[in-house]
Amino acid sequence: MPESQVRSFVVAEGPGANQPIARLPGAVTAFVGRTVRGPVNQPVLLDSFADYQQMFGGLWQPSPLSYAVEQYFENGGRQAVVVRVVNGGAPATISLPCGGEILTLEAQSPGSRETLRASIDYDNIGPAEDMRFNLVVQRLRAAGSEHIEDQEIFRRVSVAPDTARYVATALQESTLVRVRGSVPSRRPDRTFRAGSRHPIGYVDSNPDGDDGGPLTDYDIIGSQQRATGLFALSGTDFINFLCVPPLDRERDIGPSALVVATRLCRDLRALLIVDPPAEWGDPGEALRGLRELALQTEDALMCFPRVLAYDRLRGRYETFANCGAVAGVLARLEEQRPWWRPGPDEEILLRPGTRPVRMLNDSERTRLAMHGINPLQSLRAANPRPLPLRTLAQGAAASTDGGWLTARRRWLQLMNSLERGTRWVLYDVRDRNSWSRMRGQAETFLKPLADSGLFGDGPADSAFHVICDERLNTDHDLAAGQVHMLVSVRASRPSEYRSFLITHGAHGSRVRPVRSNVLPAGVRFSIMTAAAEEGAVDVVLEQDVTVDAEAPPLCETPPRSPSSSDDPTTPVETLPPASATPGHSDDATTPVAQAPEHGPDSTTIVAAGPVGADDSTTLVLPLSEAAAPGGLDRDDVARFYRDFGGPGQQL
Repeated sequence: MPESQVRSFVVAEGPGANQPIARLPGAVTAFVGRTVRGPVNQPVLLDSFADYQQMFGGLWQPSPLSYAVEQYFENGGRQAVVVRVVNGGAPATISLPCGGEILTLEAQSPGSRETLRASIDYDNIGPAEDMRFNLVVQRLRAAGSEHIEDQEIFRRVSVAPDTARYVATALQESTLVRVRGSVPSRRPDRTFRAGSRHPIGYVDSNPDGDDGGPLTDYDIIGSQQRATGLFALSGTDFINFLCVPPLDRERDIGPSALVVATRLCRDLRALLIVDPPAEWGDPGEALRGLRELALQTEDALMCFPRVLAYDRLRGRYETFANCGAVAGVLARLEEQRPWWRPGPDEEILLRPGTRPVRMLNDSERTRLAMHGINPLQSLRAANPRPLPLRTLAQGAAASTDGGWLTARRRWLQLMNSLERGTRWVLYDVRDRNSWSRMRGQAETFLKPLADSGLFGDGPADSAFHVICDERLNTDHDLAAGQVHMLVSVRASRPSEYRSFLITHGAHGSRVRPVRSNVLPAGVRFSIMTAAAEEGAVDVVLEQDVTVDAEAPPLCETPPRSPSSSDDPTTPVETLPPASATPGHSDDATTPVAQAPEHGPDSTTIVAAGPVGADDSTTLVLPLSEAAAPGGLDRDDVARFYRDFGGPGQQL
């Protein structure tokens, strides 16, 4: 074990059922791209640019990522996660003489700037232990430098393969080197420094390291199976923003990489900061280019124009992509007013060391903002009311709040905080009593936010609803070892709510946006689909729903007429109201539908209000293209009928 590193078990108290849910920070930014050195395809958390210099080697002209990270911390960033990606490349090696043989060590990180050296001594090793030796490995800032950035010491390692301190096994704990090839039968010779009065010297690494070629979109995308490229972030705890700087000074990220990065941000509940291409010189070109880009998503944002920043390597101001600077400003705004505090948006103002390449007037700023591009500036506008910040949804958002950046960030942070704060239920997933504790913990977290007005105008007691009882969790869920909790919060539009479903189980935790309604008290419903095509099979599902108290509806949708010619849905069978069933909670929010908010194949189940004199409820189900037998999407069928298609469909 290297003595310079403390490797031990860290015992920490995590959030439990009796502890409040923590509000997660909202400004952790991830960067993916090329660096001069450092671990490959491994997310590394950094707290300053000095940490980046030590781990990844500092500024490098072929690396736009290095400048983006520098601008991020200069504009107010606090924490960054960096993933190094390489295209080819080769690690440097160290050759240690072993009599007539050679023990070869190779660097863990490829690149020509990974400067290492090693030392061999026999201190505190007996004369009969002729197979053992001490190994010291150091990383230097530069070749010929005595500035040691990292050091690892391995004492009493051996070249004998049947010993516990076999050198090839011991170096598996090293972050600097590994053994290449076979281990010689003799131990390495003691190293000497020629012309020095000290007997121990060092062997420098060979000049055989290679930085590899320039990155491509395929290198950035990587592999999901091997967790490379963008998919290396799948193992991170959480991030809030993702920056993918240009491939080099002259080449922007391609559409394929942007699409994958956007999808990854959706899975990680983060936001992608998209750089405006270099050819966008004025707002007119930016608006035309945005139409050609066709990236309409609430999971990304863009600012215009690019920025001018001082290049310390070239000694002059240069034009750079703005993602790093924008992420730094958003982090600074988050520090000044955290996401859980309501209030109007602030302008994205750069610090003095960075400025936009083009000054925008009020008319240009307004035009850009109306199309989803946030204006970037270094001076405050004369208008006392700054423009609200926007995402790239451009009217294609799944909800009314998806087009606004601040509302979208708060929504994602709510999901992140509640999902992380209720993970304790994984240890009590088969205990029915944990449902009420989980619900109470979530309500305790949401109530102060509602009292502060974070969920818009209206009474605080109707600002949110939390369900975690037998309406969501059945005996099948208990047997499968999973628990569901539905959370609905009031949106900016009156009488509209947004909902998401948290699922904890043996396969981990998952959060999905869903759609839900509130049914009147004492209703009973069944679901039946008619044959959409000749030969289709009808699937009839029944479930009793009783509610003890009434509450304002989350989404009120008028019943659809079955005679409408352009309505692709089929009205279902209606049943008379059922009497209240004891044992249900007093929450009148009844989940009756769920569907992903994204994607063209999503299936929505809408529950209308009471129909006719018998006060029954009609459910209307749009038929999905990717439908199960009978025209109903399997995920939606499984939500109501657990035994569909066999043992049941897991969420």
